[in-house]
Amino acid sequence: MNSMTTSLLSFLIGLSLSSCNAQQGNQAQSSPTQSTPVGGNFENSSYTYYGIPAALTSVDTSAGYNEGGQKLLITGKVYQSDGKTPAPGVIIYYYHTAPSGRYEHRVTEPRSMPPNEKGQTHGYLRGWVKSDQNGSYKIYTIRPGVYPTRDEPAHIHLTVKEPNHLSEYYLDDIVFDDDKLLNSAARKKLKNRGGSGIVRLLVTDSIHIAEKDIILGLNIPGYPIKESGSIASGLNIGEDQPSFIPYHAYGPDKGKRTCPVCKYGRYHGLILFTGNKASWDDIKKWLIFLEKESVKREKYLKVYFVYGNSNNYSRSDRELQLEQLGKELNIQNTALTYVPSFDDESTEANLNKINPDVESTIILYKNRRIVDKYINLKPTSENFERLIQAMENTKGEFFYLPGMEHD
Repeated sequence: MNSMTTSLLSFLIGLSLSSCNAQQGNQAQSSPTQSTPVGGNFENSSYTYYGIPAALTSVDTSAGYNEGGQKLLITGKVYQSDGKTPAPGVIIYYYHTAPSGRYEHRVTEPRSMPPNEKGQTHGYLRGWVKSDQNGSYKIYTIRPGVYPTRDEPAHIHLTVKEPNHLSEYYLDDIVFDDDKLLNSAARKKLKNRGGSGIVRLLVTDSIHIAEKDIILGLNIPGYPIKESGSIASGLNIGEDQPSFIPYHAYGPDKGKRTCPVCKYGRYHGLILFTGNKASWDDIKKWLIFLEKESVKREKYLKVYFVYGNSNNYSRSDRELQLEQLGKELNIQNTALTYVPSFDDESTEANLNKINPDVESTIILYKNRRIVDKYINLKPTSENFERLIQAMENTKGEFFYLPGMEHD
């Protein structure tokens, strides 16, 4: 071992990692080639490449996969900043605690960090994948344990490096929707860096499956995303569709206030939001098409129409208006709902960030996560086919897998 290698190892061992502050700490180690890295500084960024194999593939199996613990598959796609274009060649680095909740070490494990009695490194449950030509990746590992202090939910750290001049940057940790420590306060702290890190587990007899897509640059400070110039409405692709409770005027939950993603969150959900400038002719065309798709796809698609016109709002008039619409179109599956306005806090409609002055906003989500979005899309046969294709493209590998853990 030469003097340069010895110095490097001494430097790496001296870096601290005692909790997930390693991803977000203020005392960060800057990249030697950039004074202000994209996404901001973060502690122990040097470990991102320490021990990295010469050749990477889109599949990695951690050293702990066959050592006991709950087997876990993390799978998904990496997309460009538009949330739709696959991004090949992106390196994803991951690390997490052992079931004990500690970053344990195995000196004999080829990829392990140098021995450190204080346990302040990334541990040995770590690895790398590189997204393939379709942007896909798979990580086989085990479910991490909660820190012994129980001050944070169990999590898996993620860092990405794109195949261009950008520095590496960290994403929101992967956290588990069924974790009791992931309470409301913890959820509100999440930044959605690269998209929501909350995963809902698909369960089989042998393995738990977490689908996690990554949107490059999403909510990453300093990321050079070109402004599209288009009108903004709704949350971004990759973020979670929020819970809200519109009034149901017609459809399966008539007379109730039912949260779309809470009751029907497993498969595809589609929400058609219309506000102050909606065309009733367009609304009817959309509802006829969406009703047919909902009937055809059965439990695999739940459709909601949310009318949020705040002009001359009257609850009784709005209910009568939508009930007449439902009868006219012979609606059976689609929920016809309304909110007083898209800024309304009593129904939590404001969480959707819908622009009331656009004609329509269509949100397509799966497992609560927004997978596609359209603003002012006209109800033409071409756009109907476009939406059908979007649903086909976003099913994912395990769309029809039965069974899922719920809140």
